[in-house]
Amino acid sequence: MPGTRKLGRASDHRTAMLRAMVTFLLEKGRIETTVTRAKEVSAMTEKYITLAKNDSLHSKRQALAFITKEDVVAKLYSEIAPKYKDVNGGYCRIIKTGPRRGDAAEMAIIELV
Repeated sequence: MPGTRKLGRASDHRTAMLRAMVTFLLEKGRIETTVTRAKEVSAMTEKYITLAKNDSLHSKRQALAFITKEDVVAKLYSEIAPKYKDVNGGYCRIIKTGPRRGDAAEMAIIELV
């Protein structure tokens, strides 16, 4: 799959990390992480918000297969997706916050618009 970032992790570790971060972003509305992780999380989150705009059993099962908490999927379909029903993409905002103190990694806040 060209264009995906490896993030210095094995594929199963990377998938688990992205699942957890997407779930947390949909649950809380914003998270702070590195810029490269934020870009990957943004892409995955936008995919599942777009999927949730089609309120069918098949799309709910696809979301449940990736998002780790059932109540977050319920929130996605009842609150988040209806808010963006007339919007075509651009559901996440990434704000760069500068380097991290310990290792100078570029940090960012990712939030739902």
